[in-house]
Amino acid sequence: MISENTLMFPPIEAYRQGMLEVDAIHTLYWEECGNPDGQAVLFLHGGPGGGTSPTHRRFFDPAHYRIVLFDQRGAGKSTPLGEYRHNTTALLIEDIERIREMLGIEQWLVFGGSWGSTLALAYGEEHPVRCLGFVLRGIFLCTKAEVDWFVNGMNHFYPEVHQRFAEAVPHSERGNLLQAYVKRLFDEEPAIYKEAARNWSRYEGSCLFLEPQAQAIEDFESDEVSLGIGRLEAHYMLNAAFMDEDQLVKNIHKIRHLPAVIVQGRYDVICPPVSAYRLHQAWSGSKLHMISDAGHAAMEPGIAKELVRATEQFKLYRKFL
Repeated sequence: MISENTLMFPPIEAYRQGMLEVDAIHTLYWEECGNPDGQAVLFLHGGPGGGTSPTHRRFFDPAHYRIVLFDQRGAGKSTPLGEYRHNTTALLIEDIERIREMLGIEQWLVFGGSWGSTLALAYGEEHPVRCLGFVLRGIFLCTKAEVDWFVNGMNHFYPEVHQRFAEAVPHSERGNLLQAYVKRLFDEEPAIYKEAARNWSRYEGSCLFLEPQAQAIEDFESDEVSLGIGRLEAHYMLNAAFMDEDQLVKNIHKIRHLPAVIVQGRYDVICPPVSAYRLHQAWSGSKLHMISDAGHAAMEPGIAKELVRATEQFKLYRKFL
């Protein structure tokens, strides 16, 4: 049963987990939860570099869904943490397919938020036959405009947070904050890249919720979170997620026949609603739910409720209402 307090399903444990070596550098953490014989669903975490948490299992009815979660290259329990070498969108898509084949899954519902929505779309457009549908949240298409907004534009809503982010680098380098942070995040000296990662991750964590959450900011400042978030977000933004400009919208015809729901916080400062709206306009038949009292985070009450509602609708109808 869904908890009335949290609007999500109760906590559960993984019934199977492991580490999958995908190349000479990267080993991925993966897990399965819920019903081993149930409807397969793939959870794709945000970031890049954000990793999964036990809370992410709770968007799905464990009696119905076979829930698959994994930490992408350089994130969470995958090793090495924060590793950006051999880390591209194409390789992440290959990893997803390797996990699917390892688990003997033919098709699955794909669920992703923020960067997870980017990866979900990229994966779906590469392997549409493997997808049953999409639950997407906090849309990020990794266009030049979105990257510039993240690095510079959030100043319009969080000027004091952005000032602290900018002041962490010398004044002479503030004309290109992304390059300034890349220089430090990819430095060989741990003291330098760890400090840069904390500054980057704190910047994002401070803007996640409609009302900033002190615990979220503290979590994002930890080395366990910030190293993956800081290094990999900068890596993917610097390289435009290794995709052509607006590739995900241009290729939407490849998955337009599949059911999709888009859940977007009206006051999402990290991934502004215009991207969700553009995607919805391009994807005829998709459902867009704009949450009027939410920012970016999946755990905003209105967003969490709508995400659970979406997985329940797919459970019952194999589509979204």
